[in-house]
Amino acid sequence: MFKMMTTLIRGRSHDVTEAFGDANALSILRQQLRDAADGLQGAKRSVAVVMAYAERERKSAAKLDTQLADLETRALDAIRKEREDLAVEAASAIADLEAERKASQTSITHYDGEIRRLREQVSLAEQRLRTLQRGKQIADASQRTQKLRGTMPDGVIASLKEAEATLERLQSRQTHAEDVEIAMVELTSSSSAEATSARLAAAGCGAPLRSEAADVLARLRAKTE
Repeated sequence: MFKMMTTLIRGRSHDVTEAFGDANALSILRQQLRDAADGLQGAKRSVAVVMAYAERERKSAAKLDTQLADLETRALDAIRKEREDLAVEAASAIADLEAERKASQTSITHYDGEIRRLREQVSLAEQRLRTLQRGKQIADASQRTQKLRGTMPDGVIASLKEAEATLERLQSRQTHAEDVEIAMVELTSSSSAEATSARLAAAGCGAPLRSEAADVLARLRAKTE
């Protein structure tokens, strides 16, 4: 039971952590990118420092080359003048300078390799950072779009639907009213024509519109004969 409770607590803690991370993912991403950019700047400064060391070592090596050339010239001159003591002293100094120059060349080779490696890392990091920044811009745009969609409350949609239904009913009623009006006009026109015909028939103009009682009686007597 205790193990189950511990597992449940750990599970809920994990769920809460994930939910918090999801809800604040964009803010977390922004800070992570800022941290990465700061770290990249620090890496560039490190490369610059190593490059400065390498340049200083090259200048030192160039100075040693100059000293060696000068000492060799003077040592040869001492040998020609049979100044063995000076020649030996020059040879000892040359040996020391050659050892120093070798160490300097080793340092330069090491610096050059380190600079090349760091530059490759910085270049790769810059590419990855640019890719992430473009992704962040897309995420920013998506979040703004979602917020804009969220500004349309459900009540507005419901009101629009109700208004559309009301307009439809109104248009239907107006159409019906127009149909009624047209029918009334037709009826009125028809009634008016009939009334005119009746007045004309009563005045003896044209055939009568209805049979008179005398005519009906005469027709009935004719049938009995």
